[in-house]
Amino acid sequence: MRILIASTPANGHVNPMLAIARILMGEGHEVAVYTGSAFRARIEAAGAEFFSLPGDADFDPADPFSRIPELKVLPPGLEWLRVAIERIFIEKIPAQHEGLQRLIRSFGPDLIVGDDMFFGVLPMLLDAGSRRPPIVLCGTSILHWPREDGAPIFLGLPPATTSEQREQYAAIARDYHEAVDRPAGLRLNKLLEELGVEPTSMTLFYSSVGLADAYLQLSVPGFEFPRDIPRSVHFVGTPPIIPGQVPLPPWAHELDGSRKVVLVTQGTVANHNFNLLVAPALAALANEPDVLVVATAGGRPIDAIPGPVPANARLSSYLPFEWLLPRVDVLVTNGGYGSVNQALSFGIPLVTAGLTEDKADVNARVAWSGVGIDLATNEPGHDALRRAVRTVLDRPDYRLRAQQMADEFAGIDTRSRILEIIGELVADRKRPWGVDTLAAHAPRRAGRRS
Repeated sequence: MRILIASTPANGHVNPMLAIARILMGEGHEVAVYTGSAFRARIEAAGAEFFSLPGDADFDPADPFSRIPELKVLPPGLEWLRVAIERIFIEKIPAQHEGLQRLIRSFGPDLIVGDDMFFGVLPMLLDAGSRRPPIVLCGTSILHWPREDGAPIFLGLPPATTSEQREQYAAIARDYHEAVDRPAGLRLNKLLEELGVEPTSMTLFYSSVGLADAYLQLSVPGFEFPRDIPRSVHFVGTPPIIPGQVPLPPWAHELDGSRKVVLVTQGTVANHNFNLLVAPALAALANEPDVLVVATAGGRPIDAIPGPVPANARLSSYLPFEWLLPRVDVLVTNGGYGSVNQALSFGIPLVTAGLTEDKADVNARVAWSGVGIDLATNEPGHDALRRAVRTVLDRPDYRLRAQQMADEFAGIDTRSRILEIIGELVADRKRPWGVDTLAAHAPRRAGRRS
């Protein structure tokens, strides 16, 4: 079978999609990956054919906001979200879609597998009369689907437990609709009309979940807020870390169990300013003699991290997570979805601090599920960081909850589930599209606290 993987050109999307590509190639399928030009070497080294996004849709993953500099200075909030949704995602749909159409003709895929934010598939999903292969989308972020309490996505609101909270969320949702969903929806539907496709009543992010032929959420139900979701949504755990991408650091022997290991990461999108989390965490933990602090620069040079390097800190541009995570006692992170789920799959509790992109919502799930402490800020102070890390290190309940989450991950054979779901979808699509659509998208209950 020929399979085309379509990925947003950012590490947090490409990494899990490439792991899925390796699973599919291991079964003998011919796999090509359609993503940013910066990832060509990594894709080809994995054995997949590479196709580059057109220039209008391509961007530098080391500086994803280079073409939208206002996102570097706008504070987290509704205006930031609207600009990001319109400029990063909606504006890229025509170029992504045009490239997909060319690849359908030239590569001839039997199946398209995309990440949840690759909206170049949206015109095909909305065009009921189009001749297209089945489309599977993968949740590399929180599950983008309406909640029973009406809370909008991306704001970090935990499930409402009182009528007063529901009323508060309703007011927030009205403001969110006016500031984000309505203007973004108007822009999206105008663009769809220009592409000859009927408009959609769904918001951009809900469309990935609601329209995909199958949707693979890269997590477990215990890390998702409860709600009714379509039957096409499947929790498949987290894809395995691709081994051997970087060598061991020269200080690897120091992670010998004599000190607690605290890993600090600020991801690969929000790492343009290490003063947000990495530098404060290094300073906050500098005087903890029983702690070894390991920090990664997310691909940037380590000298981009400001301030003196404490004696108990070890820095690296990249780190081999398959080696490192079994040795980590706490992860301090701004809340990248993939990193958080990978940590939980190893039973690692967390301290989180991040509000941009999807991070407020990821971090709200950390607090709600009991696997860590969410500082609910984009710029945590030294004292708050030190107290939170010490609390997570010294109180066993956080590690216990993280281990329970790890057990839930261990109960899912990610490779087998992905292959099973894809196999069933391709077999079903040999029948005319629409035969099982209503059954596949009927709601079911998902999300629970174990």
